Amino acid sequence: MTPSTDSTTVPARTGALAPLGYRDFRLLWSATLVSNFGGLVQAVGAAWLMTQLTDSATLIALVQASNTLPIMLLAIGAGALADIFDRKTLLMGALIFMAVVSLALAAVAWTGGLTPWLLLGFTFLLGAGQAVYNPPWQASMGDLVDRKDLPAAVSLNSVGFNLMRSVGPAAGGLIVATLGASAAFAVNAISYLPLLGAMSQWKPKLAPRVTTPEPFMAAMGAGLRYVALSPNLLRVMSRGALFGFAAIAVLALLPLVAKSHPEGGSLLFGGLLGCYGVGAIGGALLNPRIRARLNNENVVRMAFAGFAVSALVLGQTQSVWLHAAAMLPAGASWVLALSLFNVTVQLSTPRWVVARALALYQMATFGGMAAGAWIWGMVAGTQGLDAALTAAGGVLLLGAAIGFWLRAPEFGAVDLDPVNRFREPALMLDLRGRSGPIMVMVDYRIDQADVPEFLRLMQRRRNIRRRDGARNWSLLRDLEHPDQWSESYHIATWDEYVRHNLRRTKSDAEVAVALRALHKGDTDPLVHRMIERHTVGPQDDVPLVGKIEIP
Repeated sequence: MTPSTDSTTVPARTGALAPLGYRDFRLLWSATLVSNFGGLVQAVGAAWLMTQLTDSATLIALVQASNTLPIMLLAIGAGALADIFDRKTLLMGALIFMAVVSLALAAVAWTGGLTPWLLLGFTFLLGAGQAVYNPPWQASMGDLVDRKDLPAAVSLNSVGFNLMRSVGPAAGGLIVATLGASAAFAVNAISYLPLLGAMSQWKPKLAPRVTTPEPFMAAMGAGLRYVALSPNLLRVMSRGALFGFAAIAVLALLPLVAKSHPEGGSLLFGGLLGCYGVGAIGGALLNPRIRARLNNENVVRMAFAGFAVSALVLGQTQSVWLHAAAMLPAGASWVLALSLFNVTVQLSTPRWVVARALALYQMATFGGMAAGAWIWGMVAGTQGLDAALTAAGGVLLLGAAIGFWLRAPEFGAVDLDPVNRFREPALMLDLRGRSGPIMVMVDYRIDQADVPEFLRLMQRRRNIRRRDGARNWSLLRDLEHPDQWSESYHIATWDEYVRHNLRRTKSDAEVAVALRALHKGDTDPLVHRMIERHTVGPQDDVPLVGKIEIP
């Protein structure tokens, strides 16, 4: 997908507000504010209602887990769908599903039929809808704004969410206190309508398709393979999972923190979340300045340490005012860490696989949150609330220290735009897209003095080939003519071979140019494209020259 005409107009604004100059982004962002408000009101209603239905700390913490677990389970599938099919259709389908679930939840709550496990079931379904919605929405940032404005767009999404977090929880607490949890769930159902309206007006331009859609299972495998062979992405996801695991303790146990005060109630719970939202807005607004002065790793360490201080204050003090103050750095740290991780994934991944990479990042981060909410809830139930929050603070400090060995990568160092030089060769066999396996051999002639550099470049070429779908890669040297080398690899089908070449980025092309410079001769390295065959059916592999029509 490519940005629409309206989306690509150069915005008048610069810096943090530049994305608001894109019409489509502005409309969707504004409608998302309303949807976020409804979601936060619903979250307060669900969390507080659970404290009324049960005294179990584990079940109370599982409200957070049931909302994040589906993202871990379903995100990679949603990411694959977002890279294969029209993202707008997926987004609208997920919104309609969540609106229906919210309406059903409001109806059941109004009749008084909710039980703890039924409430967890409804929140799980809402989390499933969010799991389908998140990857195409995050990946659409690159369709809505130019690449240079992508970090600002991600930060503005955080600002929008946390603008609502500064008022939504307090409003949710007021709604629950005066009208009941069913009213909070109804507000959430209604809040999806403006976003559905804005989404229906968005008309993204779709890039012309030159191959058949990638099969669903193959697409998931390609996403997993790409991330597994990308060390920078693995580091980001590891740190994101650890941050989510430890930081979620504060949000998961916050209802118990509010309930522990004599004046505790849904209003206090909403107020503490409001303080968290105010801190998050501050973090989002300061984010560009902080990133301009600090490298990514120092920003991540600061976020881990800031959230650790918040957790320790909550666990070691009993003052309402100190607890409210502690939520400010927690919100800021949350935005600093997660927005940086998100931008790093987007700017470290080419467009053809960006939704799947974002989905895997969300799986890691929200999987950490789901596990953390469950574990910290059990610790609070057995060892006490203060012990759980203090232990979570210790894990966050450990996460900051891990950065000395597992540094967060810098982003934007390589050009991941598609090179767009591949032209499908004229074949002399009548192949179908599913025909295969395809074996490719590329012949080079290399001087002995250039062999060390050739081998270094071939290591990079091997990683690129495997990351983009090649199997059984090998490099061969002719024993009788030592200056002759052959690179070989397999691709499952001809369609996959075409996709493999279309995935090449400008950064990848630099390796090909360097290899061509080492190759002796006036012509390019010779490429052999062959299909493996042991038997050939009468309808397969018919030569196009002198082709005989077989009935």
